[in-house]
Amino acid sequence: MGEAREVMDRLTDAVTAHRDLKVVAELYAEDAVAYTPDEGEIHGRDNIVEYWRQMTESVPDGRFESLHSYEIGDTAIDEGVYRGHNTGPLYLPDGDTLPATGKEVGIRGVDLATVKDGRITEYRLYFDELEFLGQLGLLPDETP
Repeated sequence: MGEAREVMDRLTDAVTAHRDLKVVAELYAEDAVAYTPDEGEIHGRDNIVEYWRQMTESVPDGRFESLHSYEIGDTAIDEGVYRGHNTGPLYLPDGDTLPATGKEVGIRGVDLATVKDGRITEYRLYFDELEFLGQLGLLPDETP
């Protein structure tokens, strides 16, 4: 196992098993950049840690079920399903929040972490945001 794989596994563990934001912060470079479907481009370690704080608060029992994991050079790639219950507030990009729905989610996604000198410098997360919102019952009813 190479450095990228080890760092990615530690990130997954810190976010889902232990919800340890101190460890999350230690894993990102100060000038890291993250790309997410819900928040777009996030610059800097502190802002990325805040993203993870909001996610773990929204779905505090979140867990990641790995389907595939890879390492190519300095990049680790995971595909899996993120499962949990929305029992905390949902944070919106404009800073507002929605109350918890209490509903269970199971979202398939892919994330990639590029690692240099033991820290994530670039992180990409892909998941279907409409599927997530639909599972929470937050999409408008399509029937007229």
